[in-house]
Amino acid sequence: MIGGEIMPVVVSNTYQQCIEACMKCLTACEQCLTACVQEPDAHKRTQCIQTLRDCIDICVISTQYMARNSQYAKQICSICATICTDCATHCEMFKDEHCQECAKICRECAEQCRMMAS
Repeated sequence: MIGGEIMPVVVSNTYQQCIEACMKCLTACEQCLTACVQEPDAHKRTQCIQTLRDCIDICVISTQYMARNSQYAKQICSICATICTDCATHCEMFKDEHCQECAKICRECAEQCRMMAS
């Protein structure tokens, strides 16, 4: 705080694209998860549902680490890329629109996270 004003946190442009990709991914995964548990074959989607949960969690964590410019952000982003790729693979097994869209967004996030981690 300076003079009673809260100073905005400036996130570097390097992180901003990846943060946005992670936010988009976690939103898509939340929507897909909600739809998957309501599908008549939800019992066949157990692994996909578990991976969606993992993807949501790692995207949240990645966003937090990048936002605070953590020294571990690149390592977390590397793990995020792996989980997002796995999530996309699981979602692609189902032909529902929500799964296909989620897979596409997960792959985009994985790419951004890989670039961030390198």
